[in-house]
Amino acid sequence: MNPHIAATLIFTLGLGTTITFASSHWLLAWMGLEINTLAIIPLMSQHHHPRATEATTKYFLIQATAAATILFASATNAWLTGEWEIQHMKHPLPATATTMALALKLGLAPMHFWLPEVLQGLDLMTGLILSTWQKLAPFALLMQIPSTNSELMILLGLASTVVGGWGGLNQTQLRKLLAYSSIAHLGWMVLVLQFNPQLTTLALLTYLVMTFSAFVVFKINSSTNISTMATSWAKAPALATLTPLIMLSLGGLPPLTGFAPKWLILQELTKQELPLMATLAALAALLSLFFYLRICYTAALTGPPNTLTNTAPWRLLTHQLTLPLAISASASLLLLPFTPTALALLAP
Repeated sequence: MNPHIAATLIFTLGLGTTITFASSHWLLAWMGLEINTLAIIPLMSQHHHPRATEATTKYFLIQATAAATILFASATNAWLTGEWEIQHMKHPLPATATTMALALKLGLAPMHFWLPEVLQGLDLMTGLILSTWQKLAPFALLMQIPSTNSELMILLGLASTVVGGWGGLNQTQLRKLLAYSSIAHLGWMVLVLQFNPQLTTLALLTYLVMTFSAFVVFKINSSTNISTMATSWAKAPALATLTPLIMLSLGGLPPLTGFAPKWLILQELTKQELPLMATLAALAALLSLFFYLRICYTAALTGPPNTLTNTAPWRLLTHQLTLPLAISASASLLLLPFTPTALALLAP
Protein backbone atom coordinates (compact mmCIF):
# COMPACT_ATOMS: atom_id res chain seq x y z
CA MET A 1 0.00 0.00 0.00
CA ASN A 2 1.16 3.53 -0.80
CA PRO A 3 2.62 5.05 2.42
CA HIS A 4 0.61 8.29 1.93
CA ILE A 5 -2.65 6.34 1.67
CA ALA A 6 -1.70 4.20 4.69
CA ALA A 7 -0.90 7.34 6.73
CA THR A 8 -4.22 8.94 5.71
CA LEU A 9 -6.16 5.82 6.72
CA ILE A 10 -4.38 5.54 10.08
CA PHE A 11 -4.99 9.25 10.74
CA THR A 12 -8.69 8.76 9.87
CA LEU A 13 -8.80 5.75 12.20
CA GLY A 14 -7.49 7.94 15.02
CA LEU A 15 -9.93 10.73 14.10
CA GLY A 16 -12.97 8.40 14.24
CA THR A 17 -12.04 7.13 17.71
CA THR A 18 -11.30 10.67 18.95
CA ILE A 19 -14.70 11.93 17.71
CA THR A 20 -16.44 9.12 19.62
CA PHE A 21 -14.37 9.85 22.74
CA ALA A 22 -15.22 13.56 22.61
CA SER A 23 -18.93 13.21 21.85
CA SER A 24 -21.82 13.48 24.26
CA HIS A 25 -24.47 13.26 21.50
CA TRP A 26 -25.45 9.89 20.02
CA LEU A 27 -25.31 11.06 16.38
CA LEU A 28 -21.74 12.32 16.76
CA ALA A 29 -20.69 9.11 18.53
CA TRP A 30 -22.27 7.05 15.73
CA MET A 31 -20.47 9.15 13.13
CA GLY A 32 -17.11 8.48 14.87
CA LEU A 33 -17.79 4.73 14.86
CA GLU A 34 -18.64 4.81 11.15
CA ILE A 35 -15.49 6.77 10.25
CA ASN A 36 -13.53 4.21 12.25
CA THR A 37 -15.07 1.27 10.39
CA LEU A 38 -14.63 2.83 6.93
CA ALA A 39 -10.97 3.67 7.64
CA ILE A 40 -9.94 0.15 8.64
CA ILE A 41 -11.64 -1.64 5.73
CA PRO A 42 -8.95 -0.73 3.11
CA LEU A 43 -6.24 -1.73 5.62
CA MET A 44 -7.91 -5.11 6.08
CA SER A 45 -8.26 -5.83 2.36
CA GLN A 46 -4.85 -4.47 1.27
CA HIS A 47 -3.51 -8.00 0.60
CA HIS A 48 -5.66 -9.15 -2.30
CA HIS A 49 -6.26 -12.61 -0.94
CA PRO A 50 -9.62 -14.42 -0.74
CA ARG A 51 -9.24 -14.84 3.05
CA ALA A 52 -8.60 -11.12 3.57
CA THR A 53 -11.54 -10.19 1.32
CA GLU A 54 -13.83 -12.61 3.18
CA ALA A 55 -12.69 -11.26 6.57
CA THR A 56 -13.25 -7.67 5.42
CA THR A 57 -16.75 -8.44 4.12
CA LYS A 58 -17.72 -10.19 7.37
CA TYR A 59 -16.32 -7.33 9.43
CA PHE A 60 -18.15 -4.69 7.37
CA LEU A 61 -21.51 -6.49 7.65
CA ILE A 62 -21.17 -7.00 11.42
CA GLN A 63 -20.10 -3.40 12.08
CA ALA A 64 -22.83 -2.00 9.81
CA THR A 65 -25.45 -4.09 11.65
CA ALA A 66 -24.20 -2.87 15.04
CA ALA A 67 -24.05 0.77 13.88
CA ALA A 68 -27.59 0.59 12.48
CA THR A 69 -28.82 -0.87 15.80
CA ILE A 70 -27.11 1.94 17.74
CA LEU A 71 -28.71 4.57 15.48
CA PHE A 72 -32.12 2.92 15.83
CA ALA A 73 -31.76 2.64 19.65
CA SER A 74 -30.65 6.26 20.05
CA ALA A 75 -33.55 7.48 17.84
CA THR A 76 -35.95 5.36 19.94
CA ASN A 77 -34.49 6.90 23.11
CA ALA A 78 -34.97 10.41 21.67
CA TRP A 79 -38.56 9.53 20.77
CA LEU A 80 -39.33 8.08 24.25
CA THR A 81 -37.46 10.59 26.44
CA GLY A 82 -36.66 13.58 24.21
CA GLU A 83 -32.90 13.17 24.93
CA TRP A 84 -29.99 12.61 22.50
CA GLU A 85 -27.35 12.74 25.26
CA ILE A 86 -25.34 9.54 25.80
CA GLN A 87 -25.53 9.93 29.59
CA HIS A 88 -29.35 10.23 29.51
CA MET A 89 -30.25 6.86 28.03
CA LYS A 90 -32.52 5.93 30.94
CA HIS A 91 -35.19 3.89 29.18
CA PRO A 92 -34.46 0.13 29.42
CA LEU A 93 -35.43 -0.72 25.80
CA PRO A 94 -32.92 1.55 23.93
CA ALA A 95 -30.29 1.01 26.68
CA THR A 96 -30.45 -2.79 26.25
CA ALA A 97 -30.44 -2.54 22.43
CA THR A 98 -27.40 -0.23 22.53
CA THR A 99 -25.55 -2.49 24.99
CA MET A 100 -26.12 -5.51 22.72
CA ALA A 101 -25.02 -3.55 19.64
CA LEU A 102 -21.80 -2.42 21.36
CA ALA A 103 -21.24 -6.01 22.54
CA LEU A 104 -21.54 -7.09 18.89
CA LYS A 105 -19.01 -4.43 17.87
CA LEU A 106 -16.57 -5.57 20.57
CA GLY A 107 -17.07 -9.29 19.94
CA LEU A 108 -18.46 -10.19 23.38
CA ALA A 109 -20.12 -13.59 23.73
CA PRO A 110 -22.67 -14.65 22.57
CA MET A 111 -22.08 -12.21 19.63
CA HIS A 112 -18.45 -13.28 19.28
CA PHE A 113 -18.60 -15.68 16.33
CA TRP A 114 -17.26 -13.20 13.77
CA LEU A 115 -14.09 -12.21 15.69
CA PRO A 116 -11.89 -15.37 15.40
CA GLU A 117 -12.81 -15.81 11.72
CA VAL A 118 -12.11 -12.17 10.84
CA LEU A 119 -8.82 -12.07 12.76
CA GLN A 120 -7.66 -15.30 11.08
CA GLY A 121 -8.05 -13.69 7.65
CA LEU A 122 -5.86 -10.66 8.43
CA ASP A 123 -2.12 -10.12 8.68
CA LEU A 124 -0.69 -9.67 12.18
CA MET A 125 -0.36 -5.88 12.14
CA THR A 126 -3.94 -5.27 10.97
CA GLY A 127 -5.03 -7.91 13.49
CA LEU A 128 -3.23 -5.92 16.17
CA ILE A 129 -5.19 -2.75 15.25
CA LEU A 130 -8.45 -4.74 15.28
CA SER A 131 -7.70 -6.28 18.70
CA THR A 132 -6.56 -3.06 20.40
CA TRP A 133 -7.45 0.31 18.83
CA GLN A 134 -10.83 -0.81 17.45
CA LYS A 135 -12.00 -1.78 20.95
CA LEU A 136 -11.53 1.72 22.39
CA ALA A 137 -14.46 3.65 20.86
CA PRO A 138 -17.20 1.05 21.60
CA PHE A 139 -15.79 0.58 25.10
CA ALA A 140 -15.88 4.33 25.77
CA LEU A 141 -19.60 4.34 24.85
CA LEU A 142 -20.29 1.23 26.94
CA MET A 143 -18.74 2.96 29.95
CA GLN A 144 -20.92 6.06 29.47
CA ILE A 145 -24.31 4.33 29.20
CA PRO A 146 -26.08 4.34 32.58
CA SER A 147 -26.28 0.70 33.73
CA THR A 148 -30.02 0.02 33.70
CA ASN A 149 -29.60 -3.73 33.33
CA SER A 150 -26.90 -5.13 35.62
CA GLU A 151 -27.93 -8.77 35.01
CA LEU A 152 -27.29 -8.33 31.27
CA MET A 153 -23.77 -6.98 31.87
CA ILE A 154 -22.90 -9.83 34.28
CA LEU A 155 -24.30 -12.36 31.79
CA LEU A 156 -22.26 -10.88 28.89
CA GLY A 157 -19.13 -10.80 31.06
CA LEU A 158 -19.44 -14.37 32.34
CA ALA A 159 -20.36 -15.77 28.91
CA SER A 160 -17.33 -14.04 27.37
CA THR A 161 -14.86 -15.32 29.99
CA VAL A 162 -16.15 -18.89 29.58
CA VAL A 163 -16.38 -18.80 25.75
CA GLY A 164 -12.98 -17.09 25.49
CA GLY A 165 -11.40 -19.92 27.49
CA TRP A 166 -13.39 -22.76 25.97
CA GLY A 167 -13.05 -21.68 22.34
CA GLY A 168 -9.27 -21.41 22.48
CA LEU A 169 -8.65 -24.92 23.83
CA ASN A 170 -8.90 -26.56 20.44
CA GLN A 171 -7.02 -24.00 18.31
CA THR A 172 -3.58 -24.21 16.73
CA GLN A 173 -3.71 -20.87 14.86
CA LEU A 174 -2.15 -18.06 16.90
CA ARG A 175 -4.47 -15.36 15.53
CA LYS A 176 -7.56 -17.36 16.55
CA LEU A 177 -6.01 -17.95 19.98
CA LEU A 178 -5.48 -14.20 20.38
CA ALA A 179 -9.09 -13.59 19.28
CA TYR A 180 -10.40 -15.92 22.02
CA SER A 181 -7.96 -14.30 24.45
CA SER A 182 -9.47 -10.92 23.51
CA ILE A 183 -13.02 -12.22 24.13
CA ALA A 184 -12.04 -13.55 27.57
CA HIS A 185 -10.28 -10.33 28.62
CA LEU A 186 -13.20 -8.17 27.48
CA GLY A 187 -15.48 -10.43 29.53
CA TRP A 188 -13.48 -9.63 32.68
CA MET A 189 -13.75 -5.90 31.95
CA VAL A 190 -17.52 -5.99 31.34
CA LEU A 191 -18.04 -8.09 34.49
CA VAL A 192 -16.78 -5.30 36.75
CA LEU A 193 -17.81 -2.30 34.60
CA GLN A 194 -20.94 -1.32 36.54
CA PHE A 195 -19.30 -1.74 39.97
CA ASN A 196 -15.94 -0.06 39.42
CA PRO A 197 -15.23 1.64 36.05
CA GLN A 198 -11.67 2.51 37.19
CA LEU A 199 -10.85 -1.21 37.39
CA THR A 200 -12.24 -1.68 33.89
CA THR A 201 -9.93 1.08 32.63
CA LEU A 202 -6.94 -0.55 34.36
CA ALA A 203 -7.84 -3.97 32.88
CA LEU A 204 -8.24 -2.40 29.41
CA LEU A 205 -4.84 -0.68 29.59
CA THR A 206 -3.03 -3.85 30.71
CA TYR A 207 -4.85 -5.86 28.01
CA LEU A 208 -3.72 -3.37 25.32
CA VAL A 209 -0.08 -3.54 26.42
CA MET A 210 0.02 -7.36 26.68
CA THR A 211 -1.82 -7.92 23.38
CA PHE A 212 0.50 -5.47 21.61
CA SER A 213 3.51 -7.43 22.94
CA ALA A 214 2.03 -10.77 21.84
CA PHE A 215 1.25 -9.61 18.28
CA VAL A 216 4.67 -7.98 17.82
CA VAL A 217 6.47 -11.13 19.05
CA PHE A 218 4.56 -13.24 16.51
CA LYS A 219 5.24 -10.67 13.80
CA ILE A 220 9.02 -10.67 14.43
CA ASN A 221 9.01 -14.48 14.49
CA SER A 222 6.72 -14.63 11.41
CA SER A 223 4.62 -17.16 13.35
CA THR A 224 0.97 -17.81 12.56
CA ASN A 225 0.47 -21.22 14.18
CA ILE A 226 1.70 -22.94 17.34
CA SER A 227 4.06 -25.40 15.61
CA THR A 228 6.19 -22.58 14.13
CA MET A 229 6.91 -21.39 17.69
CA ALA A 230 8.92 -24.60 18.22
CA THR A 231 11.75 -23.30 16.03
CA SER A 232 11.69 -19.70 17.28
CA TRP A 233 14.71 -20.41 19.55
CA ALA A 234 16.83 -20.83 16.42
CA LYS A 235 15.74 -17.49 14.92
CA ALA A 236 15.75 -15.28 18.02
CA PRO A 237 16.75 -16.88 21.35
CA ALA A 238 15.84 -13.74 23.36
CA LEU A 239 12.34 -13.72 21.86
CA ALA A 240 11.92 -17.43 22.61
CA THR A 241 12.59 -16.55 26.27
CA LEU A 242 10.24 -13.56 26.22
CA THR A 243 7.28 -15.31 24.53
CA PRO A 244 6.34 -17.66 27.42
CA LEU A 245 6.55 -14.78 29.91
CA ILE A 246 4.20 -12.60 27.83
CA MET A 247 1.78 -15.54 27.45
CA LEU A 248 1.80 -16.17 31.22
CA SER A 249 1.15 -12.47 31.81
CA LEU A 250 -1.86 -12.70 29.45
CA GLY A 251 -2.96 -15.72 31.49
CA GLY A 252 -2.82 -13.61 34.67
CA LEU A 253 -0.11 -15.36 36.67
CA PRO A 254 1.73 -13.51 39.46
CA PRO A 255 4.21 -11.79 39.68
CA LEU A 256 3.52 -10.50 36.13
CA THR A 257 1.46 -7.42 35.17
CA GLY A 258 -1.56 -9.44 33.95
CA PHE A 259 -2.23 -10.67 37.50
CA ALA A 260 -3.17 -7.19 38.82
CA PRO A 261 -6.50 -6.61 37.00
CA LYS A 262 -7.75 -10.19 37.58
CA TRP A 263 -6.88 -10.01 41.27
CA LEU A 264 -8.58 -6.63 41.74
CA ILE A 265 -11.67 -7.65 39.74
CA LEU A 266 -12.12 -10.82 41.82
CA GLN A 267 -11.72 -8.70 44.97
CA GLU A 268 -14.35 -6.21 43.74
CA LEU A 269 -16.83 -8.97 42.82
CA THR A 270 -16.41 -10.46 46.31
CA LYS A 271 -17.00 -7.02 47.87
CA GLN A 272 -20.22 -6.71 45.85
CA GLU A 273 -21.37 -10.03 47.38
CA LEU A 274 -21.08 -11.95 44.11
CA PRO A 275 -18.80 -14.82 45.20
CA LEU A 276 -20.35 -17.24 42.68
CA MET A 277 -19.55 -14.90 39.76
CA ALA A 278 -15.99 -14.45 41.07
CA THR A 279 -15.53 -18.24 41.32
CA LEU A 280 -16.89 -18.87 37.81
CA ALA A 281 -14.67 -16.12 36.34
CA ALA A 282 -11.59 -17.55 38.12
CA LEU A 283 -12.38 -21.05 36.82
CA ALA A 284 -12.87 -19.68 33.29
CA ALA A 285 -9.43 -18.02 33.58
CA LEU A 286 -7.95 -21.52 34.06
CA LEU A 287 -9.34 -22.54 30.66
CA SER A 288 -7.56 -19.57 29.06
CA LEU A 289 -4.38 -20.38 30.97
CA PHE A 290 -4.32 -23.86 29.41
CA PHE A 291 -3.94 -22.59 25.84
CA TYR A 292 -1.38 -19.96 26.89
CA LEU A 293 0.60 -22.81 28.50
CA ARG A 294 0.42 -24.74 25.21
CA ILE A 295 2.17 -21.84 23.48
CA CYS A 296 4.71 -21.65 26.36
CA TYR A 297 5.40 -25.37 26.10
CA THR A 298 5.91 -25.23 22.32
CA ALA A 299 8.11 -22.11 22.49
CA ALA A 300 10.26 -23.05 25.49
CA LEU A 301 10.23 -26.81 26.11
CA THR A 302 10.40 -28.47 22.69
CA GLY A 303 13.92 -27.35 21.74
CA PRO A 304 17.05 -29.57 21.75
CA PRO A 305 17.73 -32.28 22.90
CA ASN A 306 14.13 -33.13 21.88
CA THR A 307 13.64 -34.33 18.32
CA LEU A 308 11.82 -31.84 16.09
CA THR A 309 9.93 -32.73 12.93
CA ASN A 310 10.30 -29.29 11.36
CA THR A 311 13.53 -27.82 10.04
CA ALA A 312 15.31 -25.16 12.09
CA PRO A 313 15.39 -21.83 10.21
CA TRP A 314 18.45 -19.67 9.58
CA ARG A 315 19.28 -17.17 12.28
CA LEU A 316 19.25 -13.97 10.25
CA LEU A 317 19.46 -10.39 11.48
CA THR A 318 15.98 -8.87 11.71
CA HIS A 319 15.40 -5.44 10.19
CA GLN A 320 12.14 -4.96 12.07
CA LEU A 321 11.84 -2.28 14.72
CA THR A 322 12.20 -3.95 18.14
CA LEU A 323 12.12 -0.89 20.44
CA PRO A 324 8.28 -0.87 20.78
CA LEU A 325 8.43 -4.55 21.77
CA ALA A 326 11.14 -3.85 24.36
CA ILE A 327 8.98 -1.15 25.99
CA SER A 328 5.67 -3.06 25.84
CA ALA A 329 7.24 -6.35 27.01
CA SER A 330 8.79 -4.59 30.00
CA ALA A 331 5.37 -3.12 30.82
CA SER A 332 3.71 -6.54 30.33
CA LEU A 333 6.03 -8.22 32.82
CA LEU A 334 7.14 -5.71 35.45
CA LEU A 335 4.28 -3.38 36.39
CA LEU A 336 2.59 -5.43 39.16
CA PRO A 337 4.32 -3.44 41.99
CA PHE A 338 2.90 -0.21 40.48
CA THR A 339 -0.73 -1.36 40.85
CA PRO A 340 -1.48 0.97 43.84
CA THR A 341 -0.04 3.92 41.89
CA ALA A 342 -2.19 3.07 38.84
CA LEU A 343 -5.32 2.82 41.01
CA ALA A 344 -4.52 6.18 42.64
CA LEU A 345 -4.09 7.80 39.20
CA LEU A 346 -7.36 6.30 37.90
CA ALA A 347 -9.38 7.18 41.02
CA PRO A 348 -12.24 9.64 40.32
